[in-house]
Amino acid sequence: MELLTIEECAALLKVKPRTIYEMTSKRGQERTAHPLPVLRINAKVLRFRRSDIEKWLEALSTEGSYAR
Repeated sequence: MELLTIEECAALLKVKPRTIYEMTSKRGQERTAHPLPVLRINAKVLRFRRSDIEKWLEALSTEGSYAR
């Protein structure tokens, strides 16, 4: 199991780390039908399983939420 840091996840998704923080906030999680899967180690340490991120991207593309 490969765990990614916020910076690594941001690089994988080609977004800024701030965007990852926003997507993993409680408010960000509630605003979407497909919240970004995150592991909370404690209040400040977030990690992401690469496999979860890949499944999340597949779900988005399959549903067509972000596909054009």
